[in-house]
Amino acid sequence: MALVRITSPHARGNNRTQTIMLWVLGATLPGVAVMTWLFGIGTLINIVLASVFALLSEALILKLRKRPVSFFLSDGSALVTAWLLALALPPYVPWWLVLVATAVAIIFGKQLYGGLGQNPFNPAMIGYAVVLISFPVEMTTWPIARGAEALADLSATLPSINEALQRVFGSGQPIDAWAVATPLDILKNNKALTIAELEAARPVFGAFGGFGWEWVNLAYLVGGLVLVYKRIISWHAPAGMLGALFVMSLLFWGGSGSNSNGSPLFHLFSGAAMFGAFFIVTDPVSGATSKLGRIVFGAGVGILVYVIRAWGGYPDAVAFGVLLMNLAAPTIDYYTTPRTYGHSKAPRGMGKAD
Repeated sequence: MALVRITSPHARGNNRTQTIMLWVLGATLPGVAVMTWLFGIGTLINIVLASVFALLSEALILKLRKRPVSFFLSDGSALVTAWLLALALPPYVPWWLVLVATAVAIIFGKQLYGGLGQNPFNPAMIGYAVVLISFPVEMTTWPIARGAEALADLSATLPSINEALQRVFGSGQPIDAWAVATPLDILKNNKALTIAELEAARPVFGAFGGFGWEWVNLAYLVGGLVLVYKRIISWHAPAGMLGALFVMSLLFWGGSGSNSNGSPLFHLFSGAAMFGAFFIVTDPVSGATSKLGRIVFGAGVGILVYVIRAWGGYPDAVAFGVLLMNLAAPTIDYYTTPRTYGHSKAPRGMGKAD
């Protein structure tokens, strides 16, 4: 019988990893439910397509690498990457875009570096960033949230299952016939209207965030707090990111005039703020490892998200913020390694590889 040698870290069983992955998937369900209610079945289509493509891509690469396919597929990490990527993509994007994003995430973001536990970058954000840069039109247009079409006096409504499938597989209406810019994008490009005038003219704005996006972010906040309570993730990175985003948006708020960058509540409850804080920044592999390091890592992401939102070229920036801080994670670990018992200072150079 041939033995397959697997490089360290050696797995003693996949129960713990699989349990963690299942908890993460379960914690996304409140957000999935709210997004499906607000934006229609497109979110579920994304999840199904990304899950299938992720499992196929991972199986193919494992086969090429001569690794046990069923053993690694059963840990659930490919499904988590697929779900997180699917939830980040706009509903009703073409099927081929989901395929490209998922294949890039699994092959180039994960397996190229050796698989689970070896990737220096967040795989889902690698896939997302590639398609965002390559297909900006498809990636920056979202369907208008349920209820907002009446406020905006639009005839567009959420598509039926049949219409949704037609759009995803290429035979539906053009994207500009049913999609609108996100509240973050509208605020970013506003040069003339005050906040009150902007909210009156564009009812995609809600009470304190984007219309519907307030509930999406609250749902991900609930799911994230469950993960913190179950100790699946720690509070440090989410607190660092949300705290830095709050401080930056408070400092550069700009009031309610036409030059406003949006209130702290607007930035915390619009776009992918809560999703990024609890499900992306908390990746244990590509982020910092110490408690202080996680706070610094999260704070760096929060600062970058605000800077790109307010002055950069993209309305939301969680993916870019996370990937840039992934580059800084080894340095953060180097300077935030806690001292060991009996030593006056922390040992330097004890990174993840050590």
